[in-house]
Amino acid sequence: MFREMRRRRQQLPEDECIEILNNNTSGVLAVSGDNGYPYAVPLSYVYSDGKIYFHCAPTGHKLDAVRFSDKASFCVIDRDEVVPERFTTKYKSVIAFGRARVMDEDEMRAAIELLADKYSPGVPGRQEEIEGALGRMRMLELKIEHMTGKEAIELTKERG
Repeated sequence: MFREMRRRRQQLPEDECIEILNNNTSGVLAVSGDNGYPYAVPLSYVYSDGKIYFHCAPTGHKLDAVRFSDKASFCVIDRDEVVPERFTTKYKSVIAFGRARVMDEDEMRAAIELLADKYSPGVPGRQEEIEGALGRMRMLELKIEHMTGKEAIELTKERG
């Protein structure tokens, strides 16, 4: 169903892919947008137990696209170091493929707590902000079906 990575030697193990998802703060969600055009949007996220969570407004392009087609991908760039004299880039990235859905109100609270834990740990007034935000936002869940990570060949060689 999903393609094998062509340069398998450069493929990152699953635990490193998860580490990249946990350690970064932004990525790009790609969905099927209006009139069949791809719609890729950068956003904040949190990863937990094989799922990626995002927040969004109660209306908009992203929400409409997910309701139209639940297939989506999400990309996180962990490293992007241009090496001009070698005509290359030392990179690491992860791409997750899966099914996205709009979460119901009962499920949203747990996902918002995960986001708050990641982006605002221990910040005073956090619970009040969450309570106020619940009515004016939606949460999306991307359940990962397939995930690959890849690094530049130079980094693979450095590993040995």
